[in-house]
Amino acid sequence: MPGVTLLVVLLLVGIIARSNLIATAACVLLILKFFNLGFLFPLLERRGLEVGLLFLLLSILVPVATGKVPEKELLNNLTSLPGLLALLGGALATHLNGEGLKLLQLQPEIIFGLVIGSIFGIVFLGGVPVGPLMAAGVTALFMEVIRLLKH
Repeated sequence: MPGVTLLVVLLLVGIIARSNLIATAACVLLILKFFNLGFLFPLLERRGLEVGLLFLLLSILVPVATGKVPEKELLNNLTSLPGLLALLGGALATHLNGEGLKLLQLQPEIIFGLVIGSIFGIVFLGGVPVGPLMAAGVTALFMEVIRLLKH
């Protein structure tokens, strides 16, 4: 079965690195493969990112929904330096995410390096794995800078 070895390696790396998300994702994909549920792969590929982002946004917006962060405080924050930097950071991050998505569509094989790099970031830099999309965006930025430097 193609891909099984790589998924097992990712599962083991996720376990060793104590990354529950990577280990769980590899496990779910292995289960789908072993139970001949591969017909779900195109659905996951098309909609998985959207569903994941939906749950990420839901978790981030819970303090707003529960009233822990008042609306007035949110609006006042937009005029502060941290608020303005957050607007700039959000715009830059979404642009990089878009570039990362393009890179993953053009070179899907790069995902293994992104996952391993994310694991290094978790283990050695105390990072938080928010997904391969931002990692791909940063990679796309590095590739663009290298391309510009070569010319």
